[in-house]
This record gives sequence, structure tokens and C-alpha cells, in this order.
Amino acid sequence: MPAPLLLSCIRFGMTILIAAGLAHAAGAAAQTGGEPPAAPAPAHDLAQQVQDLALSSAAGLQQPNEPPIRLEVELGSLDPRLKLAPCARIEPFLPPGGKLLGRTRIGLRCLEGARRWTVYWPLTVKAWTSGWVAAAPLMAGTVINSAHLTAGEVDIADSPAAAPLQPPAAIGRTLGRPVAAGSPLRAGDLRQRQWFAAGDTVRVVAGGAGFELSTDGQAMNPGIEGQRVRVRTEGGRTISGLAVGDRLVQADR
Repeated sequence: MPAPLLLSCIRFGMTILIAAGLAHAAGAAAQTGGEPPAAPAPAHDLAQQVQDLALSSAAGLQQPNEPPIRLEVELGSLDPRLKLAPCARIEPFLPPGGKLLGRTRIGLRCLEGARRWTVYWPLTVKAWTSGWVAAAPLMAGTVINSAHLTAGEVDIADSPAAAPLQPPAAIGRTLGRPVAAGSPLRAGDLRQRQWFAAGDTVRVVAGGAGFELSTDGQAMNPGIEGQRVRVRTEGGRTISGLAVGDRLVQADR
């Protein structure tokens, strides 16, 4: 277990959550005619196994020289319609292709019981680290400045596909949607920048190992951040590339 990784739900708390959840399922099963599982006995060991799985799954998040990550596990509720037979030993497992980050689920299977069973328990694994968040509620159309951001904790597992932005990447940008106080800013929260308009003179750059070429031309369509654009050079040639800056196009290779 990497030393910087901390699990905020300590074993005692996890044990209570797991035991309570299985007890809830047991009560529901009894009401619907099923047999309740023997939950309290293995809860302590089960909590340790769930903890180990969560830590193992999230270990790759911690990067050298980066702020420490604090893990927090929130268990959901089992389907109250479940009918589970008594079980002396329950083993948690990670479903194929699964990852214990964000909203996910963990498998529980009975290894020692009159009848074997497998259920999938919903849970949320949060990975908190220091970052920048909105200092107050921000409306769509707000142009971000330094006063809009403050240091706080960011759950980097909440949206793995869109990492929170650092201030240099957000300052001067315009919000395309509201952001709640305490929430991080992500690329999808900001409007795309228009680096130049159709008809503007732009510089097209192309490079490789140890060299860079550039030429000027006229943009044939607006240069929207990250979108493709065509440029007609002074010699009449048409070049395609990506709009990457103020009147700047990165040519296709």
C-alpha cells in the first residue's frame, strides 16, 4: 500500500457500513420469504478485504511529487428484493473490467454456505487531493479571474475523463455552465476559445525532430480551440491543421 494513500473510512467504520448493509438485505430477504445471510460474523474480515481492494485499485492515482490522495468509500444499498441464503464466508471481488473509482460496484460471493450466491454491491470511491475550486457560486458567462478560485479539496475520481483545471488554464476563460461553490473547474465547464475568424491572416507551423517550418496564410473558417481549420497559403496551397493559439495553426503531419 503506497504510504501517501490514506483511507478516510477506517476499518471500524467500514465494518459498521458492511454489516449494516448486509443486515438490511437480510431483513428484506426475510420479509420476502428468503433466508437471511449470516452477515455480522464475517463483516470485520470483509471490511479489510474491501479496503484492500479499494487501495489496490486506486494505487495508480498517486504520482511522484504530487499531493497525497485521501480515499473515501461510501457503500450503497443492496436490492431489498434479494433472497440470500446463510453464508459463513463471503469474498469480495472486482468484476471483470471493473475499477474501484467513482461510482462503481464490488462483487460479493458466498464461498461457504448451503447455497452459493453472488451479488453486486454499489459503492462510490472518492479520491480527494488538494486543488482549486470555485470560491463562490459562478454563473454561466462568468469570465474567470483569480478571485473566483480558492484552494480546496478535489475528488479526482468524480470525473476521470476530465481532470480539474489549474488556475493558469482557467484564468481569462468564460464559463459555459454554472459551477457550484466548492466544485472544481473542468475543461467541459468552459466555452471554447475562438482564436481567429475566417479571413484572418494566420501563421501555420509544422515541425518534426529538430526542425520547424512556418508560413502565413488566410483562414478559410473560424479557428475554434481544438477544432480543425483550413488555411490557404500565399502560394494558393490549402493546408489543414488544428487551431492552437492566437492566429496560430498546427499543421497536420
